[in-house]
Amino acid sequence: MKYGSCIESLGVCIPEQVLTTRDLVKGLALAQRLKLELMTGIRERRVCSPGEDSLALAERAALDCLSYSKYNRDQIDMLIYCGITKYVGDLKHVYEPAISFLLKKKLGCEGAMSFDLTNACAGMLSGFHIASDFIERGVVENCLVLSGEYISSLSRNAAGHIQSTDDLQIASLTLGDAGGAALLCRTTPEKGIAASKFVTFADYSDLCIAFLSPKHSGGTMETHMKEIHEASLSCAPQVMEDALAEAGMNLDQIDLIIPHQTSMHAIRAGHRQFTNHFGTFGSRVGINLSRVGNTASTSHILALHRLLQEGKIKRGERIMLLSFASGLVIGVIIFEIQGLADAYGSNC
Repeated sequence: MKYGSCIESLGVCIPEQVLTTRDLVKGLALAQRLKLELMTGIRERRVCSPGEDSLALAERAALDCLSYSKYNRDQIDMLIYCGITKYVGDLKHVYEPAISFLLKKKLGCEGAMSFDLTNACAGMLSGFHIASDFIERGVVENCLVLSGEYISSLSRNAAGHIQSTDDLQIASLTLGDAGGAALLCRTTPEKGIAASKFVTFADYSDLCIAFLSPKHSGGTMETHMKEIHEASLSCAPQVMEDALAEAGMNLDQIDLIIPHQTSMHAIRAGHRQFTNHFGTFGSRVGINLSRVGNTASTSHILALHRLLQEGKIKRGERIMLLSFASGLVIGVIIFEIQGLADAYGSNC
């Protein structure tokens, strides 16, 4: 018997503490020349308070997700943690035990198969890709995919060191903290995810590199912004074409595209590039930058959740999640909104 997989429910965790772009760049020597808010569209982002960490963000997002689900905690078959950050106890990076193991104990999902998966900002959508495969092959009935990105240390550390507009840490100033979760479950093939396509362009793997800071708590990220932006836009159309072919669609049949939430400048440039490549198309573009910034692997979930919450996505609409991540990883997931439009997925 063939199965499909669908997004059954969603959950988010957005920290309460607000850090505005104005306050973040206030101390920079080049604050007057760096029009960060104008360039990125990010007015503010949320950052963790003392006592919050990757584990807490993911747990709270999972609880939000499960509150809308038809599944009880002890009915979860698989759990995948997909975050870049694995901070437990403020900024202590933990590899063992796996965050997924800690989460399933906290959530009461001890019987679930679990593992961690890291694929930069494409982490959660890569989790969708793997979860869908397990579900569609009949190995599991459902899978909880989640992430907790306590990634604001990159912004804080960058703000203390940036001296020029050419500094490789400029991109770090867009980041904010958040948790995201999605429960995928079995459905009929015609209602399932229509396409899931991921490609790694390893020639560009050195254009964005993050690592634990040797001098300060948290991390450091160095990004060649112009080069990775150009590489992303040149490689994306072919991946999009392949995903659309897998789904049996053309771009005009997509109602909403949610790209990775980096900056308004990048999203607008992408729209121009895709218009030149595909011709004029009517897809709306979902943008969720203003109040949360770039939340790394959770950014698509936050954007999808907010648009559903605001009633801006209707049942039957076709959605394309478009991922760009260090590596260089480009991913596309295409699906049709079903029960999510009614109550965040309380029925598939």
